[in-house]
Amino acid sequence: MSVEVEVNENDLAEMVGQVWESYLDPEGINPLIPTYDENQPSEVHSSVSITGSWTGHLVYSSSIDAAKRAAAAFLAMEPGEVSEEDMSDVLGELANIVGGNVKAMLPPGAFLSLPQVVLAPESSARFPNTERIGGVYGIWEGEPVSISMWQSRAEKKEEKAHEDSHR
Repeated sequence: MSVEVEVNENDLAEMVGQVWESYLDPEGINPLIPTYDENQPSEVHSSVSITGSWTGHLVYSSSIDAAKRAAAAFLAMEPGEVSEEDMSDVLGELANIVGGNVKAMLPPGAFLSLPQVVLAPESSARFPNTERIGGVYGIWEGEPVSISMWQSRAEKKEEKAHEDSHR
């Protein structure tokens, strides 16, 4: 049985803001500036899947430069010291942290996968039979960053049928 997602864009924006303040910009000098552009380019991405009481994905994507800066901030390093492995680890951890926060807002029975990291554009990833249901899109130090939620289309149809039957 699936449930209607209980996490909206405002909730997601609040979660992303908390992660930004805690890990990427603790001094508050380089905030993520909203662009509301869900089609901004990405060069790398990471994702976690949520299954069980809700089925979907949380995807973190950005430019390579933003990913290096995120890894440097997260690991207290200089951007020039960041390896591809560091970048991959941090991208996975960022998806995991935000995905864990999303999962915590869902009814019991939701499970979070291990993060998947691909050092290639988000457009190279395919989440068959899903649709984007929300996201946070912005520019960080001049570079694109987005965190989006995708839900199973089959689950969306079940929700609509359930809503229609209760009208």
